[in-house]
Amino acid sequence: MSHLELRLKADLATIAGWEGATAYLDVLDNRGTGINAHQTGSLMGASNIEVPVATTRIFHAWLQQNFLDERLSLLAGLYPIDSEFFAMESASLLLHPSFGTPADLGLTRGPSIFNNSAFGLRGKWLSTNRTVYAMGALLDGIPNDPARPKCTAIRFAKGDGAFVIAELGWMPDELGHLFEPSEPVRGLPTPALARHEKYSGVSKYALGFWRYGNRVPDQLDVDTNGDPLQRRSQGAYLFAERTLLGLGDPGRDLAAFGRYSFSDGNSTSIDRMWNLGLRLRGPAASRPDDALVIGWTLARLASKWRTVQEVAGTGTAAREEAFEITWRAAITPWFVLQPNLQHIRHPGGTSAARSATLVGARIELTF
Repeated sequence: MSHLELRLKADLATIAGWEGATAYLDVLDNRGTGINAHQTGSLMGASNIEVPVATTRIFHAWLQQNFLDERLSLLAGLYPIDSEFFAMESASLLLHPSFGTPADLGLTRGPSIFNNSAFGLRGKWLSTNRTVYAMGALLDGIPNDPARPKCTAIRFAKGDGAFVIAELGWMPDELGHLFEPSEPVRGLPTPALARHEKYSGVSKYALGFWRYGNRVPDQLDVDTNGDPLQRRSQGAYLFAERTLLGLGDPGRDLAAFGRYSFSDGNSTSIDRMWNLGLRLRGPAASRPDDALVIGWTLARLASKWRTVQEVAGTGTAAREEAFEITWRAAITPWFVLQPNLQHIRHPGGTSAARSATLVGARIELTF
């Protein structure tokens, strides 16, 4: 599998005298045969760059206007929610998709996430000392055009409906760090920001809620005519991550993360999900820029989905579970080698499925 990403970020105050405004464009190209689609069959997936259709498309294309010394911002355009919402920095190096977008949300009919973003609006507020934030987004319920999966399209079709998400969080370690960017993406960091990211710890606690406006067929319940009941999909999540201890040298530390998410389970195979893990930065004094990350995730299979499978003659397990360990070795500032090991129990949610073990590596080049 391959992932190519080209980014362009413009400070419109410098270019056009438009104070407080930023423009951003991000184009993705994803190719290759997906190991999960053809071999593993996990409901949660196995790689966060695997896509169902090889394509080149625009992922970000938005304008953001800042107010109140960059404490309030409004964004409009093609915007993926996984660039800001439910994001855990200490879990971001793991390759399993569930450590990004929770699988109970990712399996719904079309949230605006990698690599399929929707047009919408996002607002974000930061407290004066940058320790508390609140943000919300309103987007098209179905990104792009499902009939043309290789294209980028802004299409408000009948039946798409809307998708809303909101998150409230507390980041106590950000006290006084007013140089943090307010955009959902970062360009080349300033020296102050680079030092902060390298030497400061992480501390974040948040909760969020999401909901679709339009109704979808229930996978089990029917009305008096035998037709599936129509229900709105919705869910929520909460998470925490924190640096636990330092290892003596600046930038070398141990952090932990945990997240719980849940949804109604009326139209998806997963209704509950747990993520837990540890990140060790600078695991060896001689490798201060490396990171070792261990993660565990458990997805509880929705009771309605299990009933449908049992009626069809397929035995089910109560959950799908994955364990991952990865070492991100920074060979040079522009070249990274990342060996990876995953073990997935009950892939696909069937009781007869054998456990899957995946061994591989990711190579990352940055220019």
